[in-house]
Amino acid sequence: MLSRTVQLVLHYDGAAFSGWQRQPGERTVQGVLEDTVAQLCGARIPVIGAGRTDAGVHARGQAAGLRVPEKWTSQALRRSMNAILPDDVWVAAAFEMRDDFHPRYSAISRSYSYFVGTDDFASSPFRRRHELAWRKPLDFDRLTAAADHVEGRHCFRAFAVKGTAPDRDAHHCTVSRAVWRHREGGLMFEISADRFLHHMVRFLVATMLDIGEGRRDVNDVTELLESHDNSEVSPPAPPHALFLERVEYPTDLYVRPE
Repeated sequence: MLSRTVQLVLHYDGAAFSGWQRQPGERTVQGVLEDTVAQLCGARIPVIGAGRTDAGVHARGQAAGLRVPEKWTSQALRRSMNAILPDDVWVAAAFEMRDDFHPRYSAISRSYSYFVGTDDFASSPFRRRHELAWRKPLDFDRLTAAADHVEGRHCFRAFAVKGTAPDRDAHHCTVSRAVWRHREGGLMFEISADRFLHHMVRFLVATMLDIGEGRRDVNDVTELLESHDNSEVSPPAPPHALFLERVEYPTDLYVRPE
């Protein structure tokens, strides 16, 4: 049967999901998507994500790929999926891709953001679902200096859960952007890289918040980047304030718009 390769760009609220990856007896983003596609196509079709977000992590630009019968154009698939998906998942865009597209291995960049609330209203039930309420003073200059150390190509073994990559993996990631910026009600950390390790952003955020609070030295980031284990890193920041913002691919993998 002739088929078509489609990339889905997904928004989801991770609060009610046990992460991205399909798991028996658990509600996951991948599982919900595959159930939806099965209703439309009459068969189980794998939906492969660009990355496996943890339980509680949200997305405004997660990318996923699947191969559907040729009768399904990317836009028809998007409309039909959105008509039956639950309220906490939405297909923001869909693109027809070349057959050699792979949602994980073809990606050239991924970007995340982490939201920290520093005003009194950060504890509001309308905000604390999606940002970390931080009650102690933070030195913005120290946060910025710490983030500057993160940019570039480094070994992030100290900022990853042990065993999430094979021992032969050097745990190297190239970070093209790592910045803290002010926003209404608090701060936001933004980071883009060619790859991310398990809990990497959350370990980075927690360590930098400790630096911003004065509990750690700015140079701790450099020392951790030279470390061979994660024994000295700060405990990871909570997942509920983390968003996968976008995944980028080479333009030549996109088929001409319909």
